[in-house]
Amino acid sequence: MKALILVGGFGTRLRPLTLSVPKPLVDFANKPIILHQIEALVKAGVSDIVLAVNYKPEVMVAVLKKYEEKFGITITFSVEEEPLGTAGPLALARSILGKDDSPFFVLNADVTCEYPFESMRDFHLAHGNEGTILATKVEEPSKYGVIVMRQGSTQIDRFVEKPVEFVGNRINAGIYMFSPSILDRIEPRPTSIEKEIFPQMAGDRQLHTFDLEGFWMDIGQPKDFLTGTCLYLSSLAKRSPEQLAPATEDFVCGGNVLVHPTARIGQGCKIGPNVTIGPNVVVGNGVCLQRCVLMEDVHIKDYAWVKNSIVGWHSSVGRWSRLDGVTVLGDDVHVLDEVYVNGASVLPHKSISSNVCEPGIVM
Repeated sequence: MKALILVGGFGTRLRPLTLSVPKPLVDFANKPIILHQIEALVKAGVSDIVLAVNYKPEVMVAVLKKYEEKFGITITFSVEEEPLGTAGPLALARSILGKDDSPFFVLNADVTCEYPFESMRDFHLAHGNEGTILATKVEEPSKYGVIVMRQGSTQIDRFVEKPVEFVGNRINAGIYMFSPSILDRIEPRPTSIEKEIFPQMAGDRQLHTFDLEGFWMDIGQPKDFLTGTCLYLSSLAKRSPEQLAPATEDFVCGGNVLVHPTARIGQGCKIGPNVTIGPNVVVGNGVCLQRCVLMEDVHIKDYAWVKNSIVGWHSSVGRWSRLDGVTVLGDDVHVLDEVYVNGASVLPHKSISSNVCEPGIVM
């Protein structure tokens, strides 16, 4: 089977992290975002993966070469000379996606969930029509485009954008499965699959919805990256609790703490809930960590407090300093001792020596 991952461009929404690393390689729960997706696709029997990108960074080519060898799969870059929207990339990759009669997955690189690829594949093959959209249920459907189904069926009738009256609570989760015949509907030009192709398919009664169980999040910007991390860790606590730090550890406070085996944690720390600690991280004594992500080689010094924040690779937070308010430190950022940082996005290779009280970009 085959899959197309819509990677897109420079990951501007996730800056400053993506100033140093291409978005698909940013660590999410201690492994690159795209590796979570590749592992799930391989488990479902996918052997050909196409990455639809606006540019091809060499670092990504090298990393994905290793994944090809590790999983015994083929990964191809499909580079757009102009942005082709969400449907155009399918036409551009037609030689791979349409090379046989088997269906293929399409997914947005920013989406995290429990990736039900195997059950979705079985559902798609069983209904025998052209397309399947993974749907997630939301509490506030008026903010989204809502999927309306035919009575007593999984078949999609129409889509209603930001409905004023309640018509349903299922929204598009950004993961699809298609039969190759969909490629006949798409030209290699900028095209929206949601606005142009899906309404056609629904009109032809060729589109179904498959309900996602469990969590879902678009992690393309920092506040949602943190929320997605919380949801992922909660899911991990149910599916594979052995991967999390046991509640019996002295430092665990509230649970859902993921610690890389190479990390070192000092005495008297309070860590949790919802914390990810990456490789070679050093956490000093008396540190408090809540709802935060520490990337590789981070150093949190004694008695610092980090909450609602992402600390990028090779960065440090000084003694008695505090980060909060969705602060994001880029690569190699150093917050000095006794400094308060609230809601700042700090570009790589900076040093912060005075308080940053108002959210903003530190260049």
